[in-house]
Amino acid sequence: MGGVLRGIFGYCFLVLIVRLVGRRPGEQMTPFDFVLIFFMGGLTLTPMVGEDRSIINALSIITTIAATHFAIAGLKQRFPAFGRITDGTPLVLLARGQWRTETMKKMRIQAQDVIAMARDNGLQRLDQIDYAILERNGEISIIKASREE
Repeated sequence: MGGVLRGIFGYCFLVLIVRLVGRRPGEQMTPFDFVLIFFMGGLTLTPMVGEDRSIINALSIITTIAATHFAIAGLKQRFPAFGRITDGTPLVLLARGQWRTETMKKMRIQAQDVIAMARDNGLQRLDQIDYAILERNGEISIIKASREE
């Protein structure tokens, strides 16, 4: 039973830590998905390298993590506020030529990251961008200006 409780605590702790660390551009997964994959992989090693080499214990911990992930996914769907806590919300980095420096500083995003994404979208100048948004999964979305001069 201790392993199951450690599994639930570890999962929730990793979700919290990933949310506190922040998002980086280019990532495809939400922190919620990243934790599941990372944590499950680590737990799979438990019976191979840990003190307790019981397959039953490892399977029960992994099953507990999967059930916790499923329960949290259900809570996110039922309660949107809970989803915003676990996955975050999109953040505006650039709005009509004005950098949101506080947001960028907090998320550790540099202007070069945004400009690189703009170049990937075929834009060469800052005035061609209406908005740059850091999405929940870490991607930077670029919304082109409605009229280019």
